[in-house]
Amino acid sequence: MASGTRDQELESALAAVGPRLRRLRQDRETTLAALSATTGISTSTLSRLESGRRRATLELLLPLARAYEVPLDELVGSPPTGDPRVHGTPISFGGITAIPLSRRPGGIQTFKMILPAGSQRREPDQKSHDGYEWLFVLSGRLRIVLAEHDFVLGPGEAAEFDTRVPHWFGGADENPVEILSIFGPQGERVHIRARSRPTSTAGHRG
Repeated sequence: MASGTRDQELESALAAVGPRLRRLRQDRETTLAALSATTGISTSTLSRLESGRRRATLELLLPLARAYEVPLDELVGSPPTGDPRVHGTPISFGGITAIPLSRRPGGIQTFKMILPAGSQRREPDQKSHDGYEWLFVLSGRLRIVLAEHDFVLGPGEAAEFDTRVPHWFGGADENPVEILSIFGPQGERVHIRARSRPTSTAGHRG
């Protein structure tokens, strides 16, 4: 698929997000103020999202998908057709491609994320919102800025954090990065259990 076609499809998908968010809120008979209290997103930002004056990002859509108890791809794609198969339609925002690996409305959501080469050039723009996130590096080197902390993870390393803490992540060098991201509601943490062997060690970085 040509780059121009992909860009047009992305812009079309983004343009449809605002009206879809407004319909969801009206269907749930909730107000911007109530939604703001649930998600931690300001009412002005929510209003701009619905009107199309604010570009949708994963940081904004993840807590909204949880609040509405719908899979993330329903906010940016077609509603389900009754087909029980999970197609994992890629979602691209801000240069990051996210492939949904689960469809658990309102609960933990899992994605494979691909950060393009050169993402390390961006100035860290820390965001905060309700939720809890766990990141596992599949390939490449991931830089995470968490409040005043700044560190790098390599393949096989993981980090978990409360997303109410200002945070940002991107590539640590010129190479692309592939990660698994598990995002859950506030207070719902990812628990990993591993059986260690005498000849091996298990590590966790968080």
